[in-house]
Amino acid sequence: MVQAEIQQNLDKIRAAYLSAEDLKVAASIIYNAYHDDPIFLQIFQSEKEGYESRLRSAIREELTAFWEAEQPIIGLFDEGRLLSVACLTGPDNAAGAGRYWHWRLKMLLTTGYYGTRQMLEKEEKIRSAMPAEKYHLLSFIAVHPDYQSHGLGHLLMRAIDSVLLEHRDSEGVGVFVTVPKYETFFSDGFYQKVAQVEIANKTGQVMFRPRP
Repeated sequence: MVQAEIQQNLDKIRAAYLSAEDLKVAASIIYNAYHDDPIFLQIFQSEKEGYESRLRSAIREELTAFWEAEQPIIGLFDEGRLLSVACLTGPDNAAGAGRYWHWRLKMLLTTGYYGTRQMLEKEEKIRSAMPAEKYHLLSFIAVHPDYQSHGLGHLLMRAIDSVLLEHRDSEGVGVFVTVPKYETFFSDGFYQKVAQVEIANKTGQVMFRPRP
């Protein structure tokens, strides 16, 4: 039923920047997509009670930081219904490796010292591996679980390309991939492997797509 609905409405799906009212739904979509991510399982100590709460809090604070820093948060909509979301940091983002002090404080209070430190280390290592000075970094990309495997990820990638082309000084888009099947997804989108990075005893691939 859902598949038929999507195929019928595929031409009606539009890409747009999210509004403040969309952030709660976006956080839920991202949470479901990253719940079993190997890096987040390690960073937020999934073996200990409260993993779900720590992960939800971290995603909420990340989205708040993106919003306050006016970084691109884009989504695919079907008549006002958010189906997928991508969060990027721009080439001139001041909320990068240093992070805002209030972000650190909120993360410490909600996810603890270990999770906060690991998140900062993750970002620093990823940025250090990038083969460019000015670039967009794709921090989150997620599709609602009811709408996966219908090509929405590829539509979202086109929207990401549009964001890139709006910034003449951006040399490309980078992403950190921890699941092998997603390496294939990004490779199909002309992302190249540039480095293998270990974070919290887990390894992943830093991939980069040069500006077309």
